[in-house]
Amino acid sequence: MNETVRINHLRLALRVLAAVFVLGVYPLTVLWPSGWSWHAGQSEYLQMIIGIYATLGVFLWLASSHPERHQGLIAFTIWSSIVHGTTMAVQSVADTRHLGHLYGDVPALFIAAAVLGWLSPRSLTLRFATGAD
Repeated sequence: MNETVRINHLRLALRVLAAVFVLGVYPLTVLWPSGWSWHAGQSEYLQMIIGIYATLGVFLWLASSHPERHQGLIAFTIWSSIVHGTTMAVQSVADTRHLGHLYGDVPALFIAAAVLGWLSPRSLTLRFATGAD
């Protein structure tokens, strides 16, 4: 895949992921709570997670116009998705009441990280600037 095609696919992936984060997380917790909600009903925890992911979604949408300028945000999305998904996977196995998450939000986060990592490989090796300010 050439660079132009890859960037176009990355833009699309960022927009799809942004739309899911902004518009899809809440409905998924209602329609499939055993795979997307860790507590019964609309807990304070769930509202916090929905707010965090909706905010991330807005910033991913903004980044989609020039993803090459937003490698830090893309890297954060990749690595935080891996860490969040891994943590939830361990918790799902440890507490079998939450096994449904192994078929819902856990693989969704790993898929999001994999797609962004494949389309933005520089984000996987992002280096922080060094030197005097």
